Amino acid sequence: MADDGSDFARSMGIATSGLRAQAGRMRVISENIANADSTAATPGGDPYRRKIPTFSSTLDRALDAKVVALGRVAPDQSAFHTRYEPSNPAADATGYVKYPNVNSLVEMTDMRDAQRSYEANLNIISATRQMIQRTLDILKA
Repeated sequence: MADDGSDFARSMGIATSGLRAQAGRMRVISENIANADSTAATPGGDPYRRKIPTFSSTLDRALDAKVVALGRVAPDQSAFHTRYEPSNPAADATGYVKYPNVNSLVEMTDMRDAQRSYEANLNIISATRQMIQRTLDILKA
């Protein structure tokens, strides 16, 4: 492998793919949080179902490196939470209302993890840019 800046490009490309994947993950988590207390539109119907982001690894031929991408967003098949609220318009015939299978504490923990991963990729890009700038400064001297 020639040391012609391709290592810098590869580093930036891999980190950029990580940024995109974590940004997508944060969008999914935000949607889960936003819908944590929603109920069904019809009596006895199902409310919002939590979504789980997945990641996939692909080969970027231009970079000759594996990069990460947001994969399929899968529905969480765990049970809905129910509460006895007979006056709620979303209540079923027995008076129970289904609430989303979203645990806000889990979502906030996942969001913090995604933010840290995003920041780590951003730091890689920043460090790579600094190395490129220093290399250019040395070449100018």
